[in-house]
Amino acid sequence: MAQESVASTTSEVGHEGSEHNTKNMLGPLLCWAVVFADIGTSVYYTPGILYQTVHGLAGFFVFLTMTVFVLLTLKYAEVTHRYPQGGGVVTVGAQALNPWFGALGGMFILVDYFLTAAISSLSGIQYLSVVLPTLAPYILWVTVAVVILLGVLNWVGISESAKVSLFGAIIAFISDIAILVTVFSHISFGEFLQLFPKMFANQHLTGLALLIGFANAFLAFSGLESISQLSPVMKRPHKKVAGQALFLVVITIGLTSPLLTLFSTQLLPSNILTNPDTSGQVISLLAGNWGSVVLQTEVAISASALLVFASNTAIIGAYHVFMALSRMGFLPEVVLKRNKIRDTPHFSIALATFIPVAILIAVNGNINLLGDMYAFGLLGAFTLTCLGLDVVRTRDWKKARAARQQRLALSTQGNGHASVGSITSTHDLQLSQVEALSNTDTPLRNGSSLPLQEVQKETHGLWFKIDYVLGILTTLLVAIAWVTNLIFKRDATIFGGSITIVGMIIAYLYHARSRRVTGRVTVPVVVTRIEERMPNSILAILKPGDPRNEAVIRAAVNNNEQHRPVVFLYLSDAKARPHTPRMMEIVDPYLDDEQAKEAFGKAESMALNAKLPVRKYVYLQGQPELATQIWQMLHPKDTLVSAADVEENEKIKNINPDRIRYEVTPEGRVAHLLKRW
Repeated sequence: MAQESVASTTSEVGHEGSEHNTKNMLGPLLCWAVVFADIGTSVYYTPGILYQTVHGLAGFFVFLTMTVFVLLTLKYAEVTHRYPQGGGVVTVGAQALNPWFGALGGMFILVDYFLTAAISSLSGIQYLSVVLPTLAPYILWVTVAVVILLGVLNWVGISESAKVSLFGAIIAFISDIAILVTVFSHISFGEFLQLFPKMFANQHLTGLALLIGFANAFLAFSGLESISQLSPVMKRPHKKVAGQALFLVVITIGLTSPLLTLFSTQLLPSNILTNPDTSGQVISLLAGNWGSVVLQTEVAISASALLVFASNTAIIGAYHVFMALSRMGFLPEVVLKRNKIRDTPHFSIALATFIPVAILIAVNGNINLLGDMYAFGLLGAFTLTCLGLDVVRTRDWKKARAARQQRLALSTQGNGHASVGSITSTHDLQLSQVEALSNTDTPLRNGSSLPLQEVQKETHGLWFKIDYVLGILTTLLVAIAWVTNLIFKRDATIFGGSITIVGMIIAYLYHARSRRVTGRVTVPVVVTRIEERMPNSILAILKPGDPRNEAVIRAAVNNNEQHRPVVFLYLSDAKARPHTPRMMEIVDPYLDDEQAKEAFGKAESMALNAKLPVRKYVYLQGQPELATQIWQMLHPKDTLVSAADVEENEKIKNINPDRIRYEVTPEGRVAHLLKRW
């Protein structure tokens, strides 16, 4: 089996949010606003870009891809539920597949953010030029100036507000509805129905054309990934809030994006759609052609503001991903440096700002070319997230089924010795302890996955089986779209592939250098459940700043000729951060705990040298009694602690071994708490 690095934490943010800051958490309406303010801007530039490749079929392909978008929302709602620390594809890739897939997911989403910042700001200035035609010759340089200004504002420390997003999202939605009402007031229902066969007139829809159009139309739904970045600031329960927010997203996007794409590509003159100077203004021009100058102006101004706002969201998301990858040990620590004036991560902000600027200049402000380049990161992130979630669901299903079988077997065994409903055997008692711990609202419930009993409940119903099959279908459809773009979107593949390869090379070189220079392996560790049993395993308990940690680690690795699974448990006494995290921030207390990362780094280095096939890393913030709970859950054969802990009886209170064996190492004495379960 491959290495699995996992952690749990009792941080208030990760569990239920800081109690004194829960009033600042986002409910369904504000979450909808943030996501709609991102996805809702796509309709402003998607029709013109799609028209360049699929012509009059743009509306058809947006309608077609809308079905997959609905399926994607089901998976992303579950991502917010399972990964409350945020991070989206970065966290899903690391926990479900491998730490390096987390880094790969980070590169994908960075490509997406770079192009979002570039294309949104450029489209925003194009819409503004409808009101201020004198801007037209200078659109590129005004856009560059706007992106740089956004970077400066982030350096100053001005962050996004969900309430501002709500204001902008409501205006945008009302404007979209006003355009639709205006168009419907000028055409009859019969004329509306005639638009559908008109789409296919003079169009030869081959299988290849269907694939290409389907893949290209995902541009209309870019921004869905932002819901997973809101997990740390989302009200609880995540599942309910995210579900309600995404239901609103589906309704509002479903009412606006497909119809606006259909109307703009069928009711506007073709010269507007083919002209690079006007193809990025089609929604405003649609409002003017079928409504009035007032509506055209209002749409242009609101679209411009919202697009620039979306560009700022992308910059914020990008620099938070840069920081997360650095905290994980994949990028140099300079990325984390903060300036002394404003205490903001100036280097990360500079990267998130000037890479989109360089892209804008490189393509000379060509929005159609930016649209072609967009697909790589967006669909790559979608695919990796969907695949990772399928893997986690499969693991849950298998473990829940095994637990049910074990309960049935123990129940049958118990009935042979006692009356029904009584627990008389040691095995029954142990099982009841594990279930009790899973049911309590302890810090162990916190994590990227669900408590065992909740998993058993969710995986037992018919809906889970339907959702599981739909999830695999969603993964296949998104992967097909991504592969299609990789083959037929040369610019996207070259640009996105280059950024990703360069980023992964930097990550590998920095990771290798860190290991060579410091002797420490820094791996990304994400929150996961820890309720499953691991009989015949070794549990090594580590403490903050304890010089005897290395002795415990060495004993766990060297006394393992049978290559039994090893669980390294780090009990941190650090307190959770008292402030509510910012939007788009990735919250994982382990990544801020340098002592824990150093201890786990030493353990991983020794485990790699010893070629141990299975090792887990568990990180907990809380009281020493948590070690007892982990011991009861895992059922380890050997529990290793420093000898001083046995004498002080602090970290191992209520651990009841059959016998204790002491080992002398160069770093100090280690106690082996042996138990035959």
